[in-house]
Amino acid sequence: MWLNEEQVSDSAIRLYRAKLTSTSPNYVVIDNLFDEAKLNDVMNVLSQPTHWQTQTHSYSELYVDQSKWHEVSDEERFVQRDSWQRPTSINNSSRAKPAQDFLAFLRSQTFLSLLSRVFNVHLTDINVGEPEINTNFFRLGSADFVSLHADDSPGREVCLLLYLNKTWNTNAGGELVFLGKDDKPVTIAPLFNRCVLFDPASEGSEHWVNKLNAEHAAGYRYNVTSWYWSE
Repeated sequence: MWLNEEQVSDSAIRLYRAKLTSTSPNYVVIDNLFDEAKLNDVMNVLSQPTHWQTQTHSYSELYVDQSKWHEVSDEERFVQRDSWQRPTSINNSSRAKPAQDFLAFLRSQTFLSLLSRVFNVHLTDINVGEPEINTNFFRLGSADFVSLHADDSPGREVCLLLYLNKTWNTNAGGELVFLGKDDKPVTIAPLFNRCVLFDPASEGSEHWVNKLNAEHAAGYRYNVTSWYWSE
């Protein structure tokens, strides 16, 4: 079982829903939502140097290839990070099974139903062409960045961020920062097994990630990002 049962009880769901409706943006932080031992198995896969590929986005065009990236101005660039590539060979897939199983769980009916209860909306992949590309692992190094942007999109109801570094130096940077409301940004540290759920259409949900401090960051900051839609 991927979930910690005590974190998904009826009373816990009520608390999450109350938090969502009382914040700007509408967000909730859930620590220890997932089974720690299983996440350790996932990190054993992700810490390997293989299956990572640089991903770049500009404000005018997502998934900019490297040849075009060099032509994009610094002001237009808002994401540079590594994304995890699902293994294709049988041997590699077997070794990467914990990571692939977790991605599959995050798009399972069980997890969709949980998020539907928290956000009081029916989430489904029935109209999502390629659900698997909307849930993946990412890593940030000291040269990478995620600048201010919005995740709102027609029908997109929920965004999930889950942090995976077992230990994280408080001086390492890498915090998620929501724009917030009334000049009051919201800063969230990327602690292990910390899940952030938010409504990307809510006020102040625009966000960025603080740059890593190379002096204190141990290699990379790892996380899962996942997006969910209603019908």
